Amino acid sequence: MITHTKTSFLLGCIAGATLLILSQASFGQAKHVNPWTAKKMAEISPLASLTDGVWLKGELHVHSRHSKESSNNPISKILAFSRSAGIDFVCITDHDNHVDGDVAHNTWADPEFKSDSILLLYGAEWTTTRGHGNVFSAKPYDHQLLYDVRDQRDVTIGTVKNKLGVHLSANHPSGKDNFGYSYDLVQSIEVWNSVLWAKNANAIMIWDDMLSSGRKLTGRGGSDAHHGIPESPDKVTKNSNEAKVNYVGTPTTWVYAKKRTSQAVIDALTNGRVAISSNPYAPRVEFYADLNNDGKMDMMMGDNAKSTGKPVKFQIRLSAATFPDGDYTITVIKNGGKLNTYTVTGKQPLAEFTDTPAETGRTYYRVTVEGPQTPYPQLPAWAAISGNMVGLSNPICFNFDPNF
Repeated sequence: MITHTKTSFLLGCIAGATLLILSQASFGQAKHVNPWTAKKMAEISPLASLTDGVWLKGELHVHSRHSKESSNNPISKILAFSRSAGIDFVCITDHDNHVDGDVAHNTWADPEFKSDSILLLYGAEWTTTRGHGNVFSAKPYDHQLLYDVRDQRDVTIGTVKNKLGVHLSANHPSGKDNFGYSYDLVQSIEVWNSVLWAKNANAIMIWDDMLSSGRKLTGRGGSDAHHGIPESPDKVTKNSNEAKVNYVGTPTTWVYAKKRTSQAVIDALTNGRVAISSNPYAPRVEFYADLNNDGKMDMMMGDNAKSTGKPVKFQIRLSAATFPDGDYTITVIKNGGKLNTYTVTGKQPLAEFTDTPAETGRTYYRVTVEGPQTPYPQLPAWAAISGNMVGLSNPICFNFDPNF
């Protein structure tokens, strides 16, 4: 027999269960809105001219005798070699810890640190227990301040770096002395370090990760050369053979600068109008996009535009004084994955494709080129270990937040 008390208890349980179900249903209907979800971009700054500028080629990571482990490499030798290879700009990046941060009274104070034909950037390799980075500047700056905060928190380092107004770049991010700071501190990444391309695969992966996360960081190269060819047999060291294969321009970083000045080089490096070639004579990659399909290119690598959700026509050109016999393989990377591969040849190699960047959310495209190597007359032994990577571009970007 069910008593009144039991009946009340059962009715209470049923009512409670009903309330719980209704409550859960109500909670289930409440939809979470992520405030960071990608939205259609507001207007992005107008694109710079594609014709009002000049291509300049240079070396952004090389060590002189002011780096203690270097050999037979005075600044005069670096600059003489650079002139012979037609190099336009050089940043001598000696290790700052070898002079306790006092780069200004060592590398920059060297009487040989001058040139009438080569743009000399001011810089150094920021050498720390958390990795290495290169500093680039068009004018002298107080490097001692940056050296002194190398073991502080990233936020402190960022404050000092911004106050100095310098460009900071992550060196060999995946190899020995990998960059261990936040990538929010840097404007570029050394994605091609030295003549040995194979060891840069992980650096490229890091670069793609940063681009995919919205960090519009420029990819650049640097030989990281430490040693020069000795003038006499008595000056030969165990590292002298390195100078025969890896020296200024292996690889070469190209910038599309508004004019031939040190500041214009820094600006182009920051903006990303940059390509990398395996040596100063190898083909330069030029990567363009026609936004409205009117047959006229509107943007180039390093540029960022608002996507309309409509197809965009892209064009890849290889530019060089001469091309060796053989085919080049052009690979297009979209958002970190392979999109297309093209085979080109001839005196004016060119490839075109059409794709549609997402109307909402970020999209980027970049290019790599493999194929026959162009001889490097000043480094004839270079060809034996250079591999087949010829060049790469920086990305063309869509919907990247300029204020990220």
